[in-house]
Amino acid sequence: MAAKQASDKAKSRRVFGQARKSAKMFRAGLYARVSTNDQQTIPLQIRALRDYAARRGWVIAMQVKEVGSGASLRQLREPLLEAARRREIDVVLVWRLDRWGRSATDLLATLQELEHLGVGFVSLNEALDLTTPAGRAMAALLALFAAFEREILQERVRAGLAHARQNGKRLGRPATAAIHTAEIRKLHRGGVSKSEIARQLNIGRTSIRRILAMSKM
Repeated sequence: MAAKQASDKAKSRRVFGQARKSAKMFRAGLYARVSTNDQQTIPLQIRALRDYAARRGWVIAMQVKEVGSGASLRQLREPLLEAARRREIDVVLVWRLDRWGRSATDLLATLQELEHLGVGFVSLNEALDLTTPAGRAMAALLALFAAFEREILQERVRAGLAHARQNGKRLGRPATAAIHTAEIRKLHRGGVSKSEIARQLNIGRTSIRRILAMSKM
């Protein structure tokens, strides 16, 4: 019985399968992000993140503030991920999930990388805490729903393509230069230069040369 209790205690001290430090030793990396039109909320985010870290007894090892549009790259997020890869932080703390991930795919990819590194992740607004079993279960559900959404989108694309083929629609990149093959050859036989043909027909000179080369074969 005593051996089992000791084993259970050892498991409780692990995060993502790796040995975890006590709460007071946790090094937190804070990430705050706002849109270009909402920069006044940065202090609010930082204060909430710092207060939460203090309540958990975490040491703030890194703090990142970023301003940008919703779909833009999170360039200042990368140093925080690099710190996680170097094991310089133990947990990433964010205000909201959409501040961290620019898409569902990007969000899940970064969460999976942090999980692989043994680094925790907490989002305050969603009460998502990947340092706990409940939080990890929620992340697994997010991954499941994202995979389901991708499957639905792929199925819709396949159905749309099949419907287009049934209706006789041509799929793929249009052959813009090939439809002018006869005219290109006629102009060239009449002494018009390749550059002039390209200008008249609004076609690239590379396409002109390719079509004329094929006519000689």
